[in-house]
Amino acid sequence: MTIRLKHLYISPDHNYFGRHGKGALDYAIEEKQSIECVAGKGIVDDRFFDYEPDYKGQITFFDWVIYERVRDEIVKGSLSPSAFRRNVIVEGVDLNELIDKRFTIGDLEFTGSCECKPCYWMDQACAPGTHEFLKGYGGLRARIVKGGELKIRDYDLNVIGEIEPEISND
Repeated sequence: MTIRLKHLYISPDHNYFGRHGKGALDYAIEEKQSIECVAGKGIVDDRFFDYEPDYKGQITFFDWVIYERVRDEIVKGSLSPSAFRRNVIVEGVDLNELIDKRFTIGDLEFTGSCECKPCYWMDQACAPGTHEFLKGYGGLRARIVKGGELKIRDYDLNVIGEIEPEISND
């Protein structure tokens, strides 16, 4: 299966994460032509790099098709794919199918941890109604098993197999 990496993003700090009741911040999200993924740590220079041991969101993915639907059906106007604050915007795969799976993108290997559940901040980042619209389609949180460089281009995506599902309290 082919997967197209359309956009790559990092951000030095959190605008929304951990900000409940405090208001959003305004850290830029930077678009990159390539990102360096480090096994067990995350993406170099990103806000979640080495966040905590075995963190389930070392890298996040978001579906281009869902971006287009939010832009066209909810925002009904201009919207940058960076608004979702996910690291990798992809085309060509249903990200929900990668939850609890071990998979490769090129030479890099990942495990799909869980849905990157949307939060109420999505209504501020995009438009009112985005939070509800994205439930079940918020993207994918993943761990980096084998690191390396990801670039904006097409890759072979291979699902290696199942992993033990996580027990979630959220």
